[in-house]
Amino acid sequence: MTVAVFAILLLAAVPIALVLALTAVWYIAASGNTVLFESYPQQLFGAIESYGLLAIPLFMLAGELMNEGGVTRRLIDLARLLVGGFRGGLAYINLVANMMMAAIIGSAASQIAIMSRAMVPAMEREGYDKSYSAAITAAGGLLSPIIPPSMLFVLFGVIAQVPIAEMFIAGILPGLLLGFSFFLAIAVVGLRQQYPKGNWPTRAEARRALIMGVPALSIPLIIIGGILLGVATPTESAALASLVALLLGRLLYGELTLGQLPRVLTRTAVNAGLVIMLIAAAGVFGWVVTYERLPQMAAAAISALTTDPFLFLLLVIGSLLLVGMVIDGIAALILVVPILLPIATQQFDISPYQFGVVVCLTLVLGLLTPPVGAGLFIASSMTGASTLHIFRALIPFLLATLATLVLLAWQPWLTTGLIGR
Repeated sequence: MTVAVFAILLLAAVPIALVLALTAVWYIAASGNTVLFESYPQQLFGAIESYGLLAIPLFMLAGELMNEGGVTRRLIDLARLLVGGFRGGLAYINLVANMMMAAIIGSAASQIAIMSRAMVPAMEREGYDKSYSAAITAAGGLLSPIIPPSMLFVLFGVIAQVPIAEMFIAGILPGLLLGFSFFLAIAVVGLRQQYPKGNWPTRAEARRALIMGVPALSIPLIIIGGILLGVATPTESAALASLVALLLGRLLYGELTLGQLPRVLTRTAVNAGLVIMLIAAAGVFGWVVTYERLPQMAAAAISALTTDPFLFLLLVIGSLLLVGMVIDGIAALILVVPILLPIATQQFDISPYQFGVVVCLTLVLGLLTPPVGAGLFIASSMTGASTLHIFRALIPFLLATLATLVLLAWQPWLTTGLIGR
């Protein structure tokens, strides 16, 4: 009945945090072992009692300050300077700007919302199809889970008890590889659809974009550089990024006023509260899963199917694609990692870094695939394009992501090379 209660609550559109918390309550009541209720509050608190999780609201705050302070627009102007003259130039600008934003925001949903407002109207004005413009923007959100910083990497690091900084470093090469595959997809679609040739900026425009864009580029450099050089932890880097975004928006660009700060802080608090509540509820649910020894049963079942690490990862990708279609990525991550990680590391000798990158990228695909597809609805609500049309335009990018996933599962060095493990 516990499985039935979980399914009924999920299908009834109950918020996923409540689904997980109530399912755990039902299990304890149905098991008759009511002494577990005494541990319930401890498990709720224990799931969020981690210094690393503080990075989540700080990265959210950095993204909000960047958007309000005009930093996002300067990064887009800088991207125009780099790739704006190619055929389908605005499509490439969209992607490069998304890669820059992925190095700051760390949340796919937030990135899709921010970039949809910034890029889709501009692409429409130059003759691009609205659905295709929204699809590129939504596809750019797939870069957030693997280009550091990443909220999913923070959570994975906490759950798997591996250094979050090393998880961030493990995502650099996969992020560049995924970005390159998206460039190829844009090139192929651009040639078939004959999108307009872009225009390179004039010397004066280029000078202005550099002068105003380089300070904005300092934010991702502070985050990634601080972590790579060991100067700051991911949480400290997030705090520094928020401070720099505040100073740039207030003092340099002059677009961020003190009157905007209460609204920015409120949005950050509400969004971070939702995520933290979900983590706490999923922690309780994961405790129940572990109590029932599901990881051991799953290990026995999978070991009977294959002993090849590559085939195991392909099975994980196929299974998590289905999971990600119906369950939020953060909740799914907290549910599946305690079950599958011990199997990956102990039974198949797979690096936790390779496993983490593959799992996080696979789960975030669910953000753009039916039946839930929250990312599709975000892009649709921000642009007015049909979710079905956006999904059709997304297919080349989803195929590119699947090809990247297979390559990451096949070649461990793509995730472990930079950290030497």
